Amino acid sequence: MDPRSGQGHLNFYLFSLLLFCATLSANGQAAMLRGFVNDDDNGESLMGVNVVLTSADGTFRGASSDFEGLYVIASLPTGRYFFSATFIGYETRLDTLDFDAGEIRTYNFSMAFETRELDEVVVEAERDGAGAAAVVAGLQTVRPQDIERIPAPDVSGDLVNYLSTLPGVVSVGDQGGQFFVRGGEPTQNLVLLDGILIYQPFHLIGFYSAFPSNIINVVDVYAGGFGARFGGRLSSVINVATRNGNKRRFEGDISIAPFVSAARLEGPLVRNRVSVILSGRVSVIDQGVEKLIDTPLPYSFSDLFGKLHANLSANSQVSFTGLQTYDRGTIDPVGAADTLSAADQVIWRNKAFGTRFMLLPTSLPVQAEIILSSSEIKNTFGQEINPARKSKASRFNFSANITHFTANANIDWGLFLSSIRLESELGGAFQGISKDVENVTEVGAYLETEIGDPKKIRIRPGIRIASFPSNGVSFLEPRARLIYDVGVHRFSAAWGLYHQEVIGLADRRDAGDVFTAWTVSPKESVPEAMHVIAGYQIRPVPALRFAMEGYYKKLSNLSIARWSAFPQFTTEFQSADGEVFGFDARVELNTGIFYGFVNYGHSKVEYVAKQSEIQYWFGTQELTFSPPHDRRHQVNALASFSLYGYKLGIRFQYGSGLPYSRAVGFDEFILLDGPTDVFEEEGATRVLYGQPYDGRLPSYHRLDISLDKSFTFVGGTRLVLQAGVTNAYDRTNLFYVDLFTLRSLDQLPLIPSFGLKFEF
Repeated sequence: MDPRSGQGHLNFYLFSLLLFCATLSANGQAAMLRGFVNDDDNGESLMGVNVVLTSADGTFRGASSDFEGLYVIASLPTGRYFFSATFIGYETRLDTLDFDAGEIRTYNFSMAFETRELDEVVVEAERDGAGAAAVVAGLQTVRPQDIERIPAPDVSGDLVNYLSTLPGVVSVGDQGGQFFVRGGEPTQNLVLLDGILIYQPFHLIGFYSAFPSNIINVVDVYAGGFGARFGGRLSSVINVATRNGNKRRFEGDISIAPFVSAARLEGPLVRNRVSVILSGRVSVIDQGVEKLIDTPLPYSFSDLFGKLHANLSANSQVSFTGLQTYDRGTIDPVGAADTLSAADQVIWRNKAFGTRFMLLPTSLPVQAEIILSSSEIKNTFGQEINPARKSKASRFNFSANITHFTANANIDWGLFLSSIRLESELGGAFQGISKDVENVTEVGAYLETEIGDPKKIRIRPGIRIASFPSNGVSFLEPRARLIYDVGVHRFSAAWGLYHQEVIGLADRRDAGDVFTAWTVSPKESVPEAMHVIAGYQIRPVPALRFAMEGYYKKLSNLSIARWSAFPQFTTEFQSADGEVFGFDARVELNTGIFYGFVNYGHSKVEYVAKQSEIQYWFGTQELTFSPPHDRRHQVNALASFSLYGYKLGIRFQYGSGLPYSRAVGFDEFILLDGPTDVFEEEGATRVLYGQPYDGRLPSYHRLDISLDKSFTFVGGTRLVLQAGVTNAYDRTNLFYVDLFTLRSLDQLPLIPSFGLKFEF
């Protein structure tokens, strides 16, 4: 079936009917146990708790709690069971439970820290994908403790520093806030915060994102092959779930470092039921790092996060989440401006708000989730008072996600509806001002389930239908994921089709230009991707893990900027197809005192451009080239030691050179549209260059070191002191060469850092 045909609308309604019918199935006379597990000390949810029910005849059934602390054991025969809940470092919870036929029981409980010392070093419980070498078919799970191990010029961790250690994730440098995942563009990444879309989650300075580690519960990073629940993007998913906040008492921290000052406060509004967490950061670059390195860094950024969470009853919860970010700066190769106001600058502002309601109906074997959210980004480039370019994208989203617990498999399905408004006003040298406003409506549904033996083989097929009534297009996207366990060996695979109706346009000819305009793709050529992933993992002993993964992406109908000899941003784009091949290898060691990993990634990204002028410029109908994010080789290594309150972190990273277009000269273009005196007429400067992206920048490598020391005082307060150095051997890494001026800009030099954090 053609995914853009009118038949897609009929398929959508039929699919919705099937989803409704699926909810009517029942478990007969089987009983079910479900509930939430939290930490007795602060009321936060506990992920990875093993819950086991053992019957009188010795038969046992079990489940592990998810990131919300939710566990579910379905299809229980009637009778008496011995209940056991275990989690490393916590006291075991024991009980005896009796179940009647068809009973659905909610059993919530807390777990307290174990007071006795453990006799040996243990590795904490993990979910699929948790750990640097625990990648499962493109899925990498990131926890706050993973982030805190990465050396950074800050006493607190940030998600972006961990993402930059993943093979296949390419950053253009220490500046710019752009991340490319396994060949995809930054605007092809789907970033969610508690289910809320975040358009631009990374700050201009590459060490910071909108997600400090102290607000994070868990992050799922899909480098590809993501399931049917996610859609609207071609490349990857970064799904951030935040903490709910302390429901027992107030706590917080204040920190200062060369780049940023930060504060966090959380605590109960209604003890044991309602909590709030607030976090704010503001850059202090002009008073901090600029004075340390005696070099102007014309950047300013801030972010503010807030969340209110409430337990409405034993079966229901609600949360309200808000995020606001601000970035302002200029990436100028000649340092033309010592202040932000003296030169062209880029500014972006994120605003995102949402509410999430979760319910376990008392008489139905389902979990229901409803999310309402609003997301907005404003992006400008030029003088602050009268910018040459403006772009704004806003989105209102409703989604309902249902998990239906059955005897043989859980069925996940959902509905979603989005209203999107895209605005742009573009001007600048050599072009007139153009204004555009587009409104897009999206509606759709998804269905996926997991079948097989949880201890051996799990297959998760799914399907997603997305329809855009405003544009008259619909898409049918099948997906599948597989995990196969054999002893200490694990095999995984994923496959799927993906489309992206709303696209971001950026001019990759100039790495210093990070302005993005959002628009709707042409109806006849909506960008499409097919992902194929296969991986292998072995864990011969609990402390050691090794993994390898290969991937392939076939890209069609990409929209890239038209090549032009004029130094201007344009929303005129050309169609291109592409392919991405790659593999990575990872090894991870965790002995408790020492933690370390090494990974290597190889990839090849090729585009085939179809601009009509190509045949006149190069003598062919199409041109194959490597885009500017085609990094062929990557190496990341980390060593972290923790002992007697000290934590030493050492990180090395290497990346082979990125492609760039080599200019061979310039001329002045004069449009002869009438009598013209070519000696008096001032022409427009043009760049004369060879084939696009036929050059390679030098390779990039850097060593970062940090040392933390913690002091604990009476009353539970704690002081953390940090000293470190970024780019320890002062490597001169080239950031980019300006295509239109041939001037270059280097990455950041050696930066010493000193920070402190007070926790209360």
